[in-house]
Amino acid sequence: MIKILIVDDEAPIIDMLSYNLKRANYEVLIAWDGEEALAIARREQPDLIVLDLMLPKLDGLDVCRTLRRERDVPIIMLTARDEEIDRVVGLELGADDYVVKPFSVRELLVRIKNVLRRVQGAQPTGEAPTGAPQLHAGALSLDPARREVRLAGTLLELTTLEFDLLHLLITRPGWVFSREQLLEQVWGYDYVEDARVVDAVIKRLRAKLRAIAPEGDGLPHGDLIETVRGVGYRLEPGNQK
Repeated sequence: MIKILIVDDEAPIIDMLSYNLKRANYEVLIAWDGEEALAIARREQPDLIVLDLMLPKLDGLDVCRTLRRERDVPIIMLTARDEEIDRVVGLELGADDYVVKPFSVRELLVRIKNVLRRVQGAQPTGEAPTGAPQLHAGALSLDPARREVRLAGTLLELTTLEFDLLHLLITRPGWVFSREQLLEQVWGYDYVEDARVVDAVIKRLRAKLRAIAPEGDGLPHGDLIETVRGVGYRLEPGNQK
């Protein structure tokens, strides 16, 4: 059974989410503060975490930052309407998605299902799929079968979400994808107001590319993913192999 960890210090939210997630046949774990969340996450290895940002003892941003260093567990943040800065920071730290309080339980369940579908689809089956050749854009290469990305031969450590976004971009180098297209094809929904989720993951990808191949060394770097103002993003084709 899929395990979901709910992290919040508000009893009504815990009760509401716990009831609805159990009805949807998920196993539910509960943490009331940041320190407890880390302890349970390490011990129980949940499949997904619903994480409030405002927590006692250790706030949600620190929990997210720590978890991202340890494993690639999907994280959906719960935020208040006036916490836009924290929301953006949380996304940049590695959260997969966010829901703003007050929120619809139905919407949250849809987002949980979409995130889990993406992650489960990325799990290795023990046998590499056939018909999945490596993809290239200059010195950047992506192996769909092994779910590995290398830049100039150096392996990148990407989350499932980062890999899936880069995979879509590299399938059509030079093609401009709108934020709405990326949301629909990678996240699995088309809410226009969530474009900042796309921007945050693009920023994370650029940082990881730039860290391996800094600008000025003659190799592709973070700017390999180009912003097309007013439209969206594209991956520069580079010298194709």
